[in-house]
Amino acid sequence: MKLPSFLVALLAGVPTVAFAQNGAVHRAAESITESDVRRRVDVIADDSMGGRDTPSRGLELTAQYVAGEFARLGLKGAGDAGGFIQRYPLNRTRIDGDSSRVVFTANGTTAVASARRDLVYVFGPRTGRPVRGQVVLVGGPLQPDLGKLLDIEGKILVVAGDSRAPGATPVNQFLSAAFERNPAAVVVVLNNDTLTLARQVANQFRERTAVEGETDSDPVVTMVHERALGPVFRAAGIDLSSFRTSPTYTVRTAESLSVAVTIANVGGPGMSAPNVAAVLEGSDPVLRSEYVVFSAHMDHVGIKANSKGDSIWNGADDDASGTAGVIELAEAFSMPGARPRRSLIFVTVSGEEKGLWGSEYFASHLPVPVSQVVADINMDMIGRNWRDTIAVIGKEHSDLGVTLARVTAEHPELRIHPIDDLWPNENFYFRSDHFNFARRGVPILFFFNGTHTDYHQPSDTPDKIDAEKEARIVRLIYYLGVEVGNADTRPQWNPDSFKRIVEKKYQP
Repeated sequence: MKLPSFLVALLAGVPTVAFAQNGAVHRAAESITESDVRRRVDVIADDSMGGRDTPSRGLELTAQYVAGEFARLGLKGAGDAGGFIQRYPLNRTRIDGDSSRVVFTANGTTAVASARRDLVYVFGPRTGRPVRGQVVLVGGPLQPDLGKLLDIEGKILVVAGDSRAPGATPVNQFLSAAFERNPAAVVVVLNNDTLTLARQVANQFRERTAVEGETDSDPVVTMVHERALGPVFRAAGIDLSSFRTSPTYTVRTAESLSVAVTIANVGGPGMSAPNVAAVLEGSDPVLRSEYVVFSAHMDHVGIKANSKGDSIWNGADDDASGTAGVIELAEAFSMPGARPRRSLIFVTVSGEEKGLWGSEYFASHLPVPVSQVVADINMDMIGRNWRDTIAVIGKEHSDLGVTLARVTAEHPELRIHPIDDLWPNENFYFRSDHFNFARRGVPILFFFNGTHTDYHQPSDTPDKIDAEKEARIVRLIYYLGVEVGNADTRPQWNPDSFKRIVEKKYQP
């Protein structure tokens, strides 16, 4: 068909290479298909992978599968010794019950909570050295927003709040917010029954796997039963029961109360776990030295007995869906003519379910300087829930949110509408692998479809994945990657967010 003369004139000054590139980008996006997504999720979340615990044989098989796909696509290894797999050390240890304790002192009265009886270790560095600091007490109904306001940097936070009060939130949600304020240690005062306490105390002596990278400056978190603390709190002039059940949220600086938290280890044999990483070099001789990361976690929680009989927790949505997305993106960007100007890193990490272990190690042992990483696009649970909607957490923290809005508007055919974080009290921004990039200064976006009744259940199986919807989400992420990868300037932080997340100097 002959073009109208005015259109011929209009197009005369447009280089034909631009059309070729646009065509290549479109063809690459179309390579992300429902059938491919379904096939990959079926492999990763198959029973034969045993739930992909960290560490486990199933996790190793998953890592080999991802590495094989990266190799097939002709990508360059970004793991150890030029390969695709990066191994990070794990150390299996257990708590030293004789040395681990929390000591409370007030006006000549001392109370010792021992790991053998009254103390339950939760997490944090186990150095064997006492952690001390000014004591801040919190009581009454707990709310996450209030935790963000605490002045506790370098201090000991003692929480005797009432999470069962009307309108109160669970202690873990309150603490997730409080951790942003960098306490030296946290002590949660328990008032549960003695049988439950005895089980918690006994359980803490199981072997634990700790990742390299945990520092002495990280907060140590413990729980201490109130039965050990009555006399010392009275000596400090505090009625513990009344303080806990106060009808209003209460913060008190306890000048006369001192606390020393000591958690020690008994060592065990060394182990390791895999991440899988690959690089696709960018097309621009200058911008190829900058990198966009696409990430997801390939682990889940493994094999557990349960009342429904199925012992394998497949983790199809969490996060075989995201892992499949990373591989699909690697395949799309590897197609002829689809490489952006910047280089790309594709990484599937492990240990997310244990505390973001793999991403912590990868982000601190990158194949390139972190200053050259311009963005991380993370996918954790993208295969369920709404047909036309995906929550994208972190949009407000950088201009990546504006870029995403523009890309979404340019591709209505995808029928995907990114929305804001619907669950701010859950602190999901701080609970997936992107956070280990964000806190090192890398702008992020986190694609997340929210939880569901199968979340962390053996019923999170491949047959429940909406592969057609996931394919459309991954195509949107692909177009976003094209935009970020080709932009003249790198993404920019919102200054207040940078202070709060990276510099940790945020003042409300």
